[in-house]
Amino acid sequence: MQGDRFDRAAEIFRKHGGVLRTGEALRAGIHPGTLYAMRDSGLLERVSRGVYRLAGSPPLGNPDLVTVATRIPGGVICLISALSFHELTTQIPHEVHVALASGAREPRLDHPPIRTYRFTGQSFTAGVETHDVDGVGVRIYSPEKTLADCFKFRNRIGLDTAVEALRSYRERGGIRVDELMHYASICRVKKVIQPYLEAIL
Repeated sequence: MQGDRFDRAAEIFRKHGGVLRTGEALRAGIHPGTLYAMRDSGLLERVSRGVYRLAGSPPLGNPDLVTVATRIPGGVICLISALSFHELTTQIPHEVHVALASGAREPRLDHPPIRTYRFTGQSFTAGVETHDVDGVGVRIYSPEKTLADCFKFRNRIGLDTAVEALRSYRERGGIRVDELMHYASICRVKKVIQPYLEAIL
């Protein structure tokens, strides 16, 4: 009987890429007793507080992004973390950079370390892409939106980081100037970014 419950619960986990938050697991029909029994018997691994994955699943390629996406579903991966995801920086982020809507509650995670930024209106909603990372949908700003954000937050992340990312974007090819300037306009950094863009084109 317990084996059947475990099998059904494991199938629900597999349908969700092997990773679920406690609330998502319960809404999907897994009984709390089953969830905790699976955890206690080693069938589930705790990724972070309230986030579980099937034991024996392939190792997560990016466990930090998966954890942040599941724990902060309303957030968007931004700035250095988005640059790293899009391979536009040589920097290795030591924290996951997350954009939050201006009124959102500050999240509390024991791991990974996060750095939050408050975005308002279109600067929060524009340019969001959903990428499949280890079977989990992770919301990340597009390369062009991320570049505009980097110039907007240049005092916090460093102008050199923003300029290096812009050069990497240019060297990669497929540069979309109109899109980049559209987001620069939303972020009110059109005049800031223009001379750097002209210098590398």
